[in-house]
Amino acid sequence: MMHFYRYYRKLIFILSFMILIPVFSTPVYAVNTVPTAEQKEAAEERKFLRVESNEWEGWPEGPVLGAESAILMDFNTETILYSKNIHERLYPASTTKMMTALLTIENTSMDEVVTFSHDAIHNIDSDSSRIGIDVGEELTVEQCLYGLMLGSANEVAYALAEHVAGSLEAFVDMMNERAEALGCSDTHFINANGLPDEQHYTSAYDLALIARECYKNEAFANISGTRSYTIPATNIQSQERIMDNHHQMVTGFKYQYDGFIGGKTGYTKDARQTLVSCAERGGIRLICVIMKEESPNQFVDTMNLFDYGFDGFGMLNIKDNENRYTLDSSTFFNTDLDIMGSSKQAMELNDSGYIILPKTAGFFDAEAVLTYSDVSTGHIATLDYYYSGNHVGSTTLDYAQSSTDVFEFANILRDSSGSKEPKKLVRNKKTVFVNVKNIILILASVLGLIILVLFIRSFISSYSYSDRHLKNLKRNRYKKRKG
Repeated sequence: MMHFYRYYRKLIFILSFMILIPVFSTPVYAVNTVPTAEQKEAAEERKFLRVESNEWEGWPEGPVLGAESAILMDFNTETILYSKNIHERLYPASTTKMMTALLTIENTSMDEVVTFSHDAIHNIDSDSSRIGIDVGEELTVEQCLYGLMLGSANEVAYALAEHVAGSLEAFVDMMNERAEALGCSDTHFINANGLPDEQHYTSAYDLALIARECYKNEAFANISGTRSYTIPATNIQSQERIMDNHHQMVTGFKYQYDGFIGGKTGYTKDARQTLVSCAERGGIRLICVIMKEESPNQFVDTMNLFDYGFDGFGMLNIKDNENRYTLDSSTFFNTDLDIMGSSKQAMELNDSGYIILPKTAGFFDAEAVLTYSDVSTGHIATLDYYYSGNHVGSTTLDYAQSSTDVFEFANILRDSSGSKEPKKLVRNKKTVFVNVKNIILILASVLGLIILVLFIRSFISSYSYSDRHLKNLKRNRYKKRKG
């Protein structure tokens, strides 16, 4: 009996262990951290922070968020649809790795081999996010990028920095230079992975600019939106490494979102939850950034902002809607004048320009501002559109492909100071677009016709004069004989 009891206890222990294996083997990511009561209270207080976009006239009211900072940006026009403390400098955590991935993709090929140095493995915190790479291990760039974006591996970020630039310091310089070139004014990087440092910071607006550049790249979009990826056995590790994406809005995860393209998570104790996401519906692509939020609300906030953007705004093609500029002839600025009524189309609106507006507004509610371009740009002018003081899109006014040798009238719009900046043209009915070639041909024809008429008239006059002169001579001779 005692033997059976011992056997029974052993069996229960084995079964219990087997049941617990899946529980302990399920990955626990930083995105799943449970906030303390104090952190929850801080998030509730942040809901009362000012949302700038809610104060814009004619703008839809956005959702209330517990994030310290948040932005929703239209990918195509860079229009800010939702704004909350978007220029506040905060810790980006692992969203830093977006810039690391972007520079890697731009400066390497996917099949290049990355060898992990001693520094890459040992110069980062041992308890930070890793995927267990060893010194001397070799991975391709492509495998590294999946480890970077899905596994959020800090040692991979370090190794990629060394591979691309030769050293971490040189790579950080590249990061800061690229951020500045993108228009980031609240960003400064110290490392390639986002581990805490007082001199390593960015803003929601700057992260949106970086994300927008990232999602112009198809490889980046594909990698960041992948649900899972397996790194095969390497020169050192005989086992495969299976990685799931930390971003829970990927299809198949708890917060899956229709139209989700990809994104990057980030977490440290000081940064709290940060999240960058990209989604597209109905031809509208949006970038969302959440900074300093508590889990799982970084995903809830993002979903609410995406819904706000897709439900409240619409995209309009400028060329299809704009009729304030007559472009089918030489006329311009709504004038009814036309040079001899036969000029060909000399200019046209670029058909790739769009504006994004609240669905409650119409196309002509947006104010159009014309700015003449320098001749070297290849454009005649740029049309920028504003609604409630916000830039909502633009397009260019280009020379029509069928026209040649058109008069560069932007050159005459200079002030007396000699400034290269064109003066703003006041809209009026006297302004016409002149096709010099056609005008010269017309004037030459008219001049030729006038000369021909004068010649004929002169000939007739000469003939008539000669006839009268002969009659007078005959008459005078007759009088002399008679006398």
